[in-house]
Parts: sequence; C-alpha cells; structure tokens
Amino acid sequence: MIGYLFNAKAGAFLYNLFHHKGVAVVIGIAGFYLQHVPLEFAGIILFAHAAMDRMFGYGLKYEQGFRFTHLGIIGKEHSPERI
Repeated sequence: MIGYLFNAKAGAFLYNLFHHKGVAVVIGIAGFYLQHVPLEFAGIILFAHAAMDRMFGYGLKYEQGFRFTHLGIIGKEHSPERI
C-alpha cells in the first residue's frame, strides 16, 4: 500500500509483488531449504494472505488505480447485489 503514496503504477507493482502466490511459494521453499523458520513462516503467511484476498474478490491490481483488479472493479457501487 505504501507504493500508492507515490503513484498508481508503483502501488500496483508493489501490491502485485507481495500478493503473488509464486513469490510466497519461493519464500517458503527458501525458508525450508535454508532451515530458517521465520522465512518459512513468512512464506506461509504471504500465501494464505494472497489466497484470502482472492477469496474476498481482491485481485492483482492494474495501473489505473487500486479499485481495478484482474477479477474486476472492486467497491460498493460495483457490487453484484446492486445490479
């Protein structure tokens, strides 16, 4: 979220970097391989967080702004119950 203080492009890049499940898997495997429990735990937490975000409908971000994701536009005015 700190990236959005600079601009939407930086915000989307940083958000997507830390919410990509592949990055979480690499961190978790690195922690396992290096026998570094905090790193392994960080990978597990990142993976769970990214999966939960997808479950709630928050996808990877586009550069147009925070509300524009690969799963659609998020926000109350775009919720399915209003259609």
